[in-house]
Amino acid sequence: MANSKDDSTYVPLLSEKHSGIPEYLLEKAQHAKAHVLSVTTKIPSTRQRAPVYPPGVEESVFNKAIDDLREQLGSAQVVLNDQPLEDGWYMEHPNTHDMMYVLDEEELVPSAMVYPGSTEEVQQIVRWANKYGIPISPISMGRNFGYGGAAPRVRGSVLIDLGKRMNKILDINPDDYTCLVEPGVSFFALHQEVKKRGYDHMWIDPPDVGGGSVIGNTVDRGVGYTPYGDHWSVHSGLEVVLPTGEVIRTGMGALPGNNTWQTFPYGFGPYSDGIFSQSNYGIVTKMGMALMPNPGGYESFMYTFPKEEDLTQLIEIIRPLRIGNILENAAQLRHVIQSIAVLGKPRSTYYTGDGPIPIEVIREAASKTPLGDHTWVYYGMSYGPPHIRKYKLDIIDAEFKKVPGARRIDPATLSPDEYFWSRDRIASGTPDVHELRWVQWVPNGAHIAFSPISPIRGTDATRLIEMARRRHDEFGIDLLPAFIVGLREMHLVVEIVFDRTDAARRKAALQCLRAMIDDAAACGIWRISHASSADGPDRGNDALDPNGILAPGRCGIWPKKYRGRGWEMTRESGESSQGNGVASDARRIGARGKI
Repeated sequence: MANSKDDSTYVPLLSEKHSGIPEYLLEKAQHAKAHVLSVTTKIPSTRQRAPVYPPGVEESVFNKAIDDLREQLGSAQVVLNDQPLEDGWYMEHPNTHDMMYVLDEEELVPSAMVYPGSTEEVQQIVRWANKYGIPISPISMGRNFGYGGAAPRVRGSVLIDLGKRMNKILDINPDDYTCLVEPGVSFFALHQEVKKRGYDHMWIDPPDVGGGSVIGNTVDRGVGYTPYGDHWSVHSGLEVVLPTGEVIRTGMGALPGNNTWQTFPYGFGPYSDGIFSQSNYGIVTKMGMALMPNPGGYESFMYTFPKEEDLTQLIEIIRPLRIGNILENAAQLRHVIQSIAVLGKPRSTYYTGDGPIPIEVIREAASKTPLGDHTWVYYGMSYGPPHIRKYKLDIIDAEFKKVPGARRIDPATLSPDEYFWSRDRIASGTPDVHELRWVQWVPNGAHIAFSPISPIRGTDATRLIEMARRRHDEFGIDLLPAFIVGLREMHLVVEIVFDRTDAARRKAALQCLRAMIDDAAACGIWRISHASSADGPDRGNDALDPNGILAPGRCGIWPKKYRGRGWEMTRESGESSQGNGVASDARRIGARGKI
């Protein structure tokens, strides 16, 4: 396919844009974009939007503050969010709002976007925000779709887009198997640079889709699918701008003249990195990360299992194999509905009735695919030279075939565009863009994610899936579940797919999510969208952020001036994300924006 900017299938390349696609995936991305457009019925808005102001900040103060920031950074780097909202798609995503909004698209929007080009400019922005009492919301690239995307939790916050101008790969060390990156470096970009330098002895560890930020994914404790899949566990060294504007480097980076920042994560004394993951305690501007040695060979495998009730036995089989590292990566156990949805065809291809699609319809569709009729499918990979792989794969085969009717699928029977090969690429260190096909299950497809965590126990898995199914049935939503198994834990990833242009379906999706949050509270929660977070009024960061300016509400952490004012979103909150303003600051003087 041609890739002209005048063509509707144009997709930006990495050579053109930090958030672009690598050339080897261009044709696949073009097809994906065409598919997204083919099921989109939403008419783009041309309405001029009114300015949005941060809570507790008067219009005159805000305008003065924006003028001040433009003087510091240049007018091109500070943009008001007053243009029509464009949803785009994965490779051309917005930073003006959450493109997969479950609330009204205007509910969680920034007042402006600002583009720093250095750590020093991030410091300037933070000090500016403290001066004027304006909330700021940093993103790396804004591709954490299903969990809020680029949207700030507090409407009217100023969004700090770190990725646009801070996207350098600062170092790749072929001897230490490490790298040092800025927030705008995607897994696509890191993989391409490793290959460009000829470092075939090293792999990166990609998540399901490779366009996200390496830093953003890691500090949100995201996962990939090689043995290095726990990204937070293989990071080493952070540079962080604190909410006061000060800069710290964690680990060995705090020591002058050291050469071990990316090789030894702990440094001397207390280990502070953890407070900067899934939090609003600082803005990460640099991060080190370990890269995986090429294992010298690999082999993907896939098994299907026939019955819904096989889940309990399967999880009991998986647990010792995973803990013993016979199952070597954070592999996936997916339900058959995902096997069908990931083909990219709309739900209406199979069923046009009301309520959740019947399992008989899904299994009939599956019976016509190379996988055949099944209920569960396991994707995994074995690493190392052939004799080592055979030893492990023989154990896996014997254990999985204790489940009556279990089948290992022969990859030779699968076409090149079969989803299996996407999992094969990802688990062998090559980013892909196949995964989000299931979002087109409905027109104008969007998704919101819920991921309760539990021990690797069959009873827990069964309890979680029954809980999720009961709520999906209640709200008339198709359940698309997958279990991701770590070393000693697993999480059930539930993707609620809905038509974002349909207010009734958005409401049903939000109600379903909130009901599951209540149901799963005793099981622990990993990640959920900030459109319905498990907020707690006593969780503050007042010591680090005395003025409450940094990403208020992120991960349920609220500064003092927001607490007790109804900002915590619950089932009683309805479809509003806004509380009852913010507490006044007695130190602020009039409308001059001075403290």
